[in-house]
Amino acid sequence: MSMLHWAIISPFLLAIFVPFLYKYVRPIHTGLFILPLPIILFIYFIQYISITEKYGTQIETVPWIPSLGLDFTAYVDGLGLLFALLITGIGSLVILYSVYYLSKEKEKLHHFYVYLLLFMGAMLGVVLSDNLMVLYLFWELTSLSSFLLIGYWNERERSRYGAQKSMLITIFGGLALLGGFLLLSVMGGTYSIRELAAQSSELAGHSLFVPALLLILLGAFTKSAQFPFYIWLPDAMEAPTPVSAYLHSATMVKAGIYLVARLTPIFAVSPLWIWLVGGIGILTLFWASFHAPRQTDLKGILAYSTVSQLGLIMSLLGVGALSFHYDTIDDNIYIIATVAAVFHLINHATFKGSLFMVVGIVDHETGTRDVRRLGGLMTVMPITFTVALIGALSMAGMPPFNGFLSKEMFFTAMVRVLQADIFSLDTWGILFPVIAWIASVFTFLYSFLLLGRTFFGSYQPEQLPKKPHEAPLGMLIAPVVLALLVIVFGLFPNMLSHTLIAPAADAILTGPFRTEGSALHISHWHGWTIELWMTISVIVLGTMLYKTFPRWKSLYQKFPKRLSLNHLYDRMVDGMERGSYTLTESYMTGYIRTYFVYILSAFIALLAFSILVKGKWHISTDHLAPVGAHELVLSLIIIAGTITTIMAKSRLTAIIALGSVGYTVTLFFVLFRAPDLALTQLVIETISVSLFLLCFYHLPQLSRHEKGIRFRLGNALISIGVGVIVSLIALLSYSQKNFDTIAQYYVENTYEKAAGKNMVNVILVDFRGFDTMFEICVLGIAALGIYVMVKLRMSKGEK
Repeated sequence: MSMLHWAIISPFLLAIFVPFLYKYVRPIHTGLFILPLPIILFIYFIQYISITEKYGTQIETVPWIPSLGLDFTAYVDGLGLLFALLITGIGSLVILYSVYYLSKEKEKLHHFYVYLLLFMGAMLGVVLSDNLMVLYLFWELTSLSSFLLIGYWNERERSRYGAQKSMLITIFGGLALLGGFLLLSVMGGTYSIRELAAQSSELAGHSLFVPALLLILLGAFTKSAQFPFYIWLPDAMEAPTPVSAYLHSATMVKAGIYLVARLTPIFAVSPLWIWLVGGIGILTLFWASFHAPRQTDLKGILAYSTVSQLGLIMSLLGVGALSFHYDTIDDNIYIIATVAAVFHLINHATFKGSLFMVVGIVDHETGTRDVRRLGGLMTVMPITFTVALIGALSMAGMPPFNGFLSKEMFFTAMVRVLQADIFSLDTWGILFPVIAWIASVFTFLYSFLLLGRTFFGSYQPEQLPKKPHEAPLGMLIAPVVLALLVIVFGLFPNMLSHTLIAPAADAILTGPFRTEGSALHISHWHGWTIELWMTISVIVLGTMLYKTFPRWKSLYQKFPKRLSLNHLYDRMVDGMERGSYTLTESYMTGYIRTYFVYILSAFIALLAFSILVKGKWHISTDHLAPVGAHELVLSLIIIAGTITTIMAKSRLTAIIALGSVGYTVTLFFVLFRAPDLALTQLVIETISVSLFLLCFYHLPQLSRHEKGIRFRLGNALISIGVGVIVSLIALLSYSQKNFDTIAQYYVENTYEKAAGKNMVNVILVDFRGFDTMFEICVLGIAALGIYVMVKLRMSKGEK
């Protein structure tokens, strides 16, 4: 494997050793043992900037299942590199922060860091995989590892609820995504994303194109918390703050954003893609920003703000897809939307990561996140306040921070939707800038509510579980670094424009920058544009809403909880649990006979249906051997024993009759010159009869129900049905051979390949070696289970 592949799987390899090594590094925090890996990976991925800034790519392939077209192809371009740097860079800061946030005496740190490493490796696999199936494998692994991280404090009911909720919604989307990937591969004849993008014009006319588009977007929307699937993200805030800062600001929730960006070259030719991505994104932005101010938990405010910011990026990707319908970069005014999406992706990771860490510090040092109990912490925690001020102003879109620049570009993109003359956007496109402006007002509001209700106002030490003080230096390093990046990227945005932003946007738009030679330049001042006036009006109206918030916040109480999406989700889960319990109770009766009735009835129905569908009823007796008198006598004995077994009034008689059937079959094997089979049948039959006699001896007598005619008639019908079906299939198979018998293969190869003279033994041990081994394993597991139950029963009896 190449170094690139090792970089992807290195977090998994380290995760394997953490449970074994953490005991030896306990004098130091486990996080310090983990921290070097993401730092090394971050430095490793930085070297690719020299390749991607020239719009080059790096491709490394390791064959996996070539016959199925599955290869582990690692693909680095501007988009993949951007996400890889976010995953490793933010991951390094989060691990450093967690060293001071999580106590090594109170927490199971080896569990936490194993989950975190699994997630880091899975995210790297998602953003650097070119094969759809490999990408899907890593995609589902992110859901699994995030489930473990969200439910890390599993003793808390809300943590378990949040973990389950995120798992159900994202796994549901993941299954839809798998269906979309399969349809896409059927259309294009390949799993390679690059090869599929090259066929986009041909794929657009395929009948499976729209179903694939819808299924893939369903997977992306659930992962990136788009409306109406966003409801899992606020409940996921029960996770430790380092998890929230990593998963829910910079990485996991961006996986859906990445997928939409990566597949835009394939689906952007469809107006449905533009409307769904842009429309759902702008709706999510508005809905979440409107509901964020009503939250009283600091992480709740950040959760809804994350949803709104993800909606903003998604809407930009939708509008940016319009650029595929213009010929040149000069006429293509929608490229700015994709550039804004990439830029805001970076900005959001910096200011939101710092804000999550600030909230973690406040919770850690005061013992609460409830804004109704907080206030006046500016003088008590001045460094934390400074970081929060920078992050909140950037999130609100205030100059000179980086959030202002990408927000201005967002306004520009939304305004330019009005100029689109395709897909009726020139009619309905007015909704995009209007909703964008309204949502920005509420974004300004919740940003200042987060800042003001925590650090301004009256100081209430009696309301706090702990006496607040400034966080230790180690806990401040990570948020301070992110806050400095907010400032640096705001003041010097063009240090990113050519190294990260343009290459990433170029990968989404498939080459406009490299083909047209456009120079991307980001600046603060563009004159007195409509975007600037929109920003000024956002500040004015947002300030008015902030000042008057106590007077009108009661309006949020007018929304009935019974109509909320969370209530609908809870009702659906409760309904499914009750329905599954009722259904299970209907067939799980506790009687083995009932289960056999289900199994054998299904066996009869399915095989009979298959025979009817095939319609091949020809039965030939030309090649059957003649039946001798001794064979006829043995057959009559088997029939008599079978009838006696069914009609017997005691279990002892039934067991003896059943044994006679088995021993008579042994005689058949002797007559057919199969001594090994005869010996095997003899041993098994002897053991079976002995065990049956031993077990049934301790059972009560047959009940009246078991002696009744209905009970016996049911047994007879099912038995006759199974016998008839099996016999019929045997005769039909013998009469209509479509393939050469495999028996000759064993005759020719038993001695040559296995060096054995006993064909039956060679088949069992060599040709069916794995089958035999697994049968032995099953028997061993069953024996072990029986032994444990016996020991448990004996130990209970002793007590």
